[in-house]
Parts: sequence; C-alpha cells; structure tokens
Amino acid sequence: MKIGDYEQIISTIGHYLEGARLGKGDVMRPAFHSDATIFGYVGPDFWAGPIQSLYDWNDKNGPAPEIVSKVVAIDIVETIAVAKVESDNWTGYRFTDFFTLIKVDGEWKIMNKVFHLHA
Repeated sequence: MKIGDYEQIISTIGHYLEGARLGKGDVMRPAFHSDATIFGYVGPDFWAGPIQSLYDWNDKNGPAPEIVSKVVAIDIVETIAVAKVESDNWTGYRFTDFFTLIKVDGEWKIMNKVFHLHA
C-alpha cells in the first residue's frame, strides 16, 4: 500500500461526507465514478440502482450538520480498494457503508456503495 493512495482515498470519501453534511448531492458527485451504483435496505425495502438516486435522496433529506463520520478501514491492492465508513446522526440516521473503489486515470473513484441503515 502506498501512503499517497491511502490519503487520496480519504480525500475521495471526504467529498461524500461533505455532501452529506451539506445535504448537497453535487458535492458528493466527485467521489463517485459516473457508473457507480448503490445497494442496501431501508427498512424492508431493497434500494438498488445508479448512484444518482443517492444524490437525489441527499438533496431531499437536506443538511446533516451534526453528522459524525469515520473511515474505520481501508484495504488497497494496487488499483482497487475497499473502505468501511461509519456515520452517526445523518439527520437522525446511522449508517455503515462499504465502498469499492478503483483508480481511474490516477484518481480514486467509488464504484459501489453498499450500506446498512441501523434501526
């Protein structure tokens, strides 16, 4: 693992977290590859589809100024990575996210977000 890759991944995830804090999907957008997807459950309902649905939900959900988030794990192998992020008080919600990332043209991008919404 290269320290520079670790720092770039933290920066990429930072766009996602800043977008959550501000309630703005467009702030999240630079973190994700244009073909990224999202999967998880909201109660009994399965949420699956293009990442645009996250941006839309985030815009509707609004700012989360009290959110507390931490990147708790990153595993990197050359041009691929997996990251685990814990977020609490995202407008009252608690999430665990797993991101798969890929290095595209020298930049780390999230390809997939799989989440668990804690009850």
